[in-house]
This record gives sequence, structure tokens and C-alpha cells, in this order.
Amino acid sequence: MLQHLFSIFGKTEEEHITAQKYDVVIIGGGPAGLSAGLYTARAKLGTVLVEKDPLGCNLCLIKRIDNYPGFPDGISGRELTDLMVSQATKFGVQIEAGSVIDVVNDPDFKIVKTDTRNFQAKAIIITTGISKKRQSIDGEEKFQGRGVSYCATCDGPFFKGTSVAIVGGGDEALEEAIFITKFAEQVTIIHSQEELSANEELQKMARSKENISFLMKSKVTKISGKDKVELVEVMNLDVGDTEQLPVGGVFLYIGTRPAKDFLSQIIELDERGYIVTDEDMQTSVEGIFAAGDVRYKKVRQIATAVGDGVTAASSARKYIQKLES
Repeated sequence: MLQHLFSIFGKTEEEHITAQKYDVVIIGGGPAGLSAGLYTARAKLGTVLVEKDPLGCNLCLIKRIDNYPGFPDGISGRELTDLMVSQATKFGVQIEAGSVIDVVNDPDFKIVKTDTRNFQAKAIIITTGISKKRQSIDGEEKFQGRGVSYCATCDGPFFKGTSVAIVGGGDEALEEAIFITKFAEQVTIIHSQEELSANEELQKMARSKENISFLMKSKVTKISGKDKVELVEVMNLDVGDTEQLPVGGVFLYIGTRPAKDFLSQIIELDERGYIVTDEDMQTSVEGIFAAGDVRYKKVRQIATAVGDGVTAASSARKYIQKLES
């Protein structure tokens, strides 16, 4: 078995033996990963967290978070990430930059291969989250956190009394559009297709809202403003004409995908590519756990990601105790 692993990685047995070993490797540095690391490190398990992007990069896009317990006056995504990183590293989590290429499972240990080095561990916790599909809209990146958002549940209260655009026609887009009608005066759903793809019940609910309107067979081509979002340029895909729509916010729901490309041949995924786990965050492979948005779940919030991470850490600890006994 070892020889097989060495041939995969192109390493000799001697090179493999000198590789640094850990009890737990955590793949992903968002709230789920940092929470899992905090708990495994406090349990005196050697823990390394591997992240290819800046830690908490999705979280850092959120200008203000008002629904995370313990911060009644709100906190920015950047500040919350910094606090989580500080606490995790204080208790001994080692953070390494790298992109995971492959994971190899063995009954006695696992190997995580990255583009910079390899790690050996007794247990793995996958917390890679989801990545947003992008349309490369002119102005999207510039106005992130200044009117461009990907979560109405998170940011909706900031748009009280304004007009907003919801880009997308699936379940998530309509769910968020319905939610934000509690705050925004006018909500315009912009969808590139002739028909919405959301389920019939959501469509019925959205169409019953007096302050929701629809622009079908249309797409946003530009987001503009001075210090924050003020206008979106919308193109009619049938005739090519454009119009300027005054809005204070743009919520983009053109799809997400779980960030787990390196796992497709290893563990069970659902039809959308999310990792299937049980209530203990155990995947279909013993000793490999998943937490946060990368796994199938109904509620995707910072608080639920943290809870998943804690559960995964507890399960990994129990697994390692069983392995060592």
C-alpha cells in the first residue's frame, strides 16, 4: 500500500518518512475550518489548516454582520475572520497556504497532497465551502461590500427603504427576493431565461408580492455608482436594448458550487456535488469529515458553519481515540 502511495506522489519511501505528520488536517479556512481547528487544537491534537485563498475570503466580503451571536452592534466579515484566526492560532493551529490536489485514504492514515507539500494525518476535516459562479459583470468586484451582495439574509437590513435587483431565477434567488421585501421598497428580479427555474411554490409566493417585479430574458451588464451602487445596466437579450435601473443594491444568485474538485473520486457526493454526511459530519469514508457549506444542508450561515466545525472536530477526536486504541 505504501509503495502505491509513493508512486502516486512520485516520492521515495525515504522522502515520505520525512514528511511532517499531524493528527488532523483541515482543508479550508472559513468559519467551519477555523472552528474545527480551535477545538481539535484545544484537545491537544496536532492540527494543520490548509487554505489556498486568503483566510475567510468569502466572509471578508461581508461589510457588516448583525446576525452572529455575541456582537449586538455588528461586526465586519474581516474583523470576525481576524478574531477567529487569532483564537485558533493561539491554541496551536498551524496554518499553511496551498491548493489541495489530491487526498489518498489508507486504513491507518490519510495523505493530503497540495501544490507545495504533502501532509499525513489520522483524520481529515473538509471545510472548503462553496464558490460563487461569476458572470464577470462590469463593476461587480469594485462594489463588493458597497451594494453588491451574495446574501440577502445577511445584508438585507442595510437596504431598508431602497430599490434592489436580484439576479437569478432559481430557488435561492426567489427565496432571497421574498425575504428582502421586508426591507426594500422595490425588488426587481432579473433573469436571463424566459421562464424562472425556481419551484412552483416559490414562484407563486414571489409573484404575489406587490413590490416584486420581473425582467425576463435580460441580464445585468454593468453595475455603477460613486461610492456605492446606484445603477445597474440591464440588457434585453431579445433585442439588445439596454436600460438603466436605479438601485441601491444588487444581489447575485447565478449559482454556487461546492469547492471540492479534488474529492470527486473519493467520497459520496449528492447530485449537486455537495458532500453527504451524517449528523456527526462523517462522510462515506471513515476518518474523513466535512463541515460547513461544502456538505449538503438546508441552512448556510456563519453560525451553522461554526456548529458543523465543532461537531466535526469532536467526531475526529473520537475517531482518533478509537484508532489509537
